[in-house]
Amino acid sequence: MAKSIGIMGGTFDPIHIGHLITAEMVRSGASLDEVIFIPSARPPHKDGIHAASPEDRLAMAACAVQENPYFTVSDIELKRAGPSYTVDTIAELRENLDGAELFFITGADAMNDLYRWHEPKRLLQSCQFIVATRQGAPLDELLIAEKFTAEERRHIHVLMTPHLEISSSVIRTRIRAGLSVRYLVPRAVEEYIERRGLYREHDEEL
Repeated sequence: MAKSIGIMGGTFDPIHIGHLITAEMVRSGASLDEVIFIPSARPPHKDGIHAASPEDRLAMAACAVQENPYFTVSDIELKRAGPSYTVDTIAELRENLDGAELFFITGADAMNDLYRWHEPKRLLQSCQFIVATRQGAPLDELLIAEKFTAEERRHIHVLMTPHLEISSSVIRTRIRAGLSVRYLVPRAVEEYIERRGLYREHDEEL
């Protein structure tokens, strides 16, 4: 039987507890065999500037997942030149993962904006989407119905998940101010940030 693999992309600058909780809730709720975290190299929807280098963001993600046997980290986007288009990442993963069924994990806000992504229809046809949503941040079903066909919408699945008001930008700001980020990031990530002296001088909004 083919494996069911969740894909969780992001800048992860830094990765935090909210990312991990969402991934675990989706893995459990959707009975996925594995979740792969993929740090973006040059996200096309952002300015491409990060407070931490791609190498540091990858290392922090690896630190964050080390205690969960179902979580792994991939540098697939860091090795590819050009903008990090999700449709290209999914196509490459399909070639490398030997028939695994891929489930791209995203939030409602991002899903509502999917029609603006690069080749969104081909992306929807190439994998399943799991929308981790919560009360107060629903999927805009009218917009989705307007932008995508019924066949394409069959690839979109909504899963209610807990939400924590944590963001990478807030974490960076707290570090710059000398405030604690204990419990906002895994301990191994906190130690990595301290060891590398990250986020002390520069802070870019996610």
